[in-house]
Amino acid sequence: MERNATQTDQEERVMVDPRIKIVIADDHPIVRSGIRAVLEQRAEWWVCGEADNGETAVRLAREHAAKIVILDYSLPVLNGLEATRIIRRTMPETEVLIYTMHEDESLIRETLRAGARGYLLKIEDDSELVAAVAALIRGQTYFSPRVSECVLQDFLDGQSDVTSRNLTNREREVVRFVSEGESNKRIAARLGVSVKTVDSHRTTAMRKLGLRNAVDLVRYAIRNKLTLP
Repeated sequence: MERNATQTDQEERVMVDPRIKIVIADDHPIVRSGIRAVLEQRAEWWVCGEADNGETAVRLAREHAAKIVILDYSLPVLNGLEATRIIRRTMPETEVLIYTMHEDESLIRETLRAGARGYLLKIEDDSELVAAVAALIRGQTYFSPRVSECVLQDFLDGQSDVTSRNLTNREREVVRFVSEGESNKRIAARLGVSVKTVDSHRTTAMRKLGLRNAVDLVRYAIRNKLTLP
């Protein structure tokens, strides 16, 4: 008997895996296995691909429409920095977490500029890896405590003397909430204003401060003590 379009649509919906797709890239199989074991303890996460070089990582991320890509910095063919640039340019919905042994400030700075939303050191506990992936899934940034110190120091060394006095009280509130990972919708609900108004305050604040993205906004908020203790 010939199947109708409704039956076909229903079957296709059943076949769609609802889990969050994650690609991991490291040139050491044991490290990849360890990452997979940690992440797949969460039933809603699925490591849909493993790569031993940056080029393969980019291809797997594209093929699977991965939500998260975890990259070591020192990858063959394409290193973590180059792979991040390609992923963020061609797959803007995919978030990148750098997971590496390198604690160099210049590498951290370059990968963040390339579009990575998180940077984690392999010496950190497994719980940090889980927390980092969860944060990126929520659209937030994540730096381990050791990396945060480097990010903050780099910001203090290179940022201009612009201060929060340039912001209105409402703009300061929006900057603080954004730096804490809140979405525009949640900020609007907390402040009792429209999402459009929040977006306007956010855009104006970033323009006044000469900031380019959410990572810069987090750095600014930390420096000026706008985040909650």
